[in-house]
Parts: sequence; C-alpha cells; structure tokens
Amino acid sequence: MTRAAVVGCGDVSVVHLQAVAKLDGAELVGVCDTDPGRAAEAAERYGVPAFHDHRELLAAVRPDVVHVCTPHDRHTPVAIDCLDAGVAVLVEKPVAHTVAEADRLIAAAHRNPGVKAGICLQNRYNATSRAVRELLASGELGAVRGGSATVLWHRDPAYYRARPWRGIRARSGGGVLINQAIHTLDLMQWLLGDVVRVRGHTGRYAHDDIDVEDTASMILDHAGGARSVVLATVANAADSPVTIEIVTARAVLLIRGDLTVHHADGRVETVAEPAAGPGGRGYWGASHELLIADFYRALPGPDPFWISPHEGARSLRLIQQVYDLAEGR
Repeated sequence: MTRAAVVGCGDVSVVHLQAVAKLDGAELVGVCDTDPGRAAEAAERYGVPAFHDHRELLAAVRPDVVHVCTPHDRHTPVAIDCLDAGVAVLVEKPVAHTVAEADRLIAAAHRNPGVKAGICLQNRYNATSRAVRELLASGELGAVRGGSATVLWHRDPAYYRARPWRGIRARSGGGVLINQAIHTLDLMQWLLGDVVRVRGHTGRYAHDDIDVEDTASMILDHAGGARSVVLATVANAADSPVTIEIVTARAVLLIRGDLTVHHADGRVETVAEPAAGPGGRGYWGASHELLIADFYRALPGPDPFWISPHEGARSLRLIQQVYDLAEGR
C-alpha cells in the first residue's frame, strides 16, 4: 500500500484527493494546509489527520508520496523537503514560481535520484494531444508549417480576492501565462518541437488591483523551422474552449475540445476528448487521474518520471523570457 499525503488543500487539491481515493493500492494518510479551516475540512471529508506544517506531516505519518498543491511560491520549498526526506513528490503546475526556484528543485531531484519527482502537466495525457503527437511523429501529414493557440478565459476580481496570492507577482510568479496558459504553452513546445526564439508582450488591461498580467501574446520559433502564435487572456467574457491549430503540408489539425483533422485530400477525422468528471472544473479536463495513476505506476521502477522537474520547467523558461522582454531585460 502506497501512503499518500496532500499538502495544500485549495481548489486543485480536490482532483488529487479524488484520484488517490480511486487508486488501488494507495491510501491517503494525511492532509496539510496553513489555513486551519481548509485543512480541517479536507481531513474530515477523507478521515485523515490534518497538519499545518508539511514537516510535521512528514514526521508524523511518513508518506511515500506527497502531492504538492500549494500556492506557486511554496512548490519548491515543500518539494525539496520531501525529496530530501526520501518522499516522492507530484507537484502541481507550474514547477515553481520562478526559474531560479525551478532550478533549485531540479538540483534537489538530481541530488536524490532514487526518489521520484513529477510535475502535473496533465494535458499531455489528453486523448487529443496524444493523437496529434502520434500523427505528427508518423510523418504522414508532412512537414509542420506552424501553429496557433488561444486561451480566452474569464477571471473577475472575486477570483483574485478569494486567493490573493494569485494577483501578487512575488507569490504567483505571474498572471495568465503562468497560471492559465502554461498547459497550452507546454503542449505547443511538446507537439511542435523545441523553441529556439521567443518574442512576446504582456499587459494588464482588465484588472487594476493586481500586479500580474491579465493578457499576453507570444511568437515561438521552433527548432524545425515552424512558428507558432499564442494569445492568452482572462479578460474574455467567458471561459471559451482552448484552441490549438497546427498546419502541416497535408493537413490542418484543430483541437477545440475534440480534435478535428482536415486532410488536404478532403478527408476529415475526429478524435473525441473525454469529458471532465465531477469535482474538478471543466477546463481542467479529465487527465489529472491518468497522470496521477501513471506516476504511481512509475514509483517502483528505476527511471525518472517522464514529466520531471527539468521537463516541467521548459514552459516556465518560455514564460520567463516573455516577462524579461516586458521588463526590458
């Protein structure tokens, strides 16, 4: 039986707690949050002890795995303490709130090679993402010419008031890019290839009481010669479906919920994306459980988890380049 704990009992912890509950061979042994009310609520719901300091949790219940679901600026400190204690960690996105902190976590993972460390970039497990990856790798669609992506969502002032750290750069690391669009950026580099040049711009146009961007645009030049364009905002009227379009020599692939492949010869193929289950939010998708189950399957093996801190930091480094450009660095 794998003993699991969750540190951080905010919104996204729900999908982690539910996923652990569904796993054969996994047992939740504790939860932790610096907010006593949130910790107590989760502890009562799942019948486990509550803690307010992750180090106390580690000493008292000795978990095998810790799910790190804290605010962004606490990802690295919690994860490093776990790794140094010999406890595997699965960290919610982003890997950290700054590249420097991500590098500290990467170093800790290298220092503890026998302890698994993974990052929750669960959209790589989407049926549509995997289908696109396989189609592009097969070569049957010809060379990739370029792509585009949009994240057009809505966040009102209450969203930031409910969790003030979201609108504070020193704690969140940034706004729409690091908090909402990072999954899409991760998919763009995972599907189209390594990014060799980044240009972009960020702005705050809809919210006056936060110090992070609510809108951003990026142009990514990929190693194979393709170029992609990404637009992200939380100033939209609603949470529209995320879109990813990839143009190749022989087809146009569009992810908007499901995947539609329009071939140059007139054929049209579709791949359905399973609907999100209850408990989470629709825009989180249905793939958290797939990633978490895969991480647990990987625990006994000798190899690092494939979405390691190093891999998870790739999208964060792209975002940091845009922030540096916006600040004239």
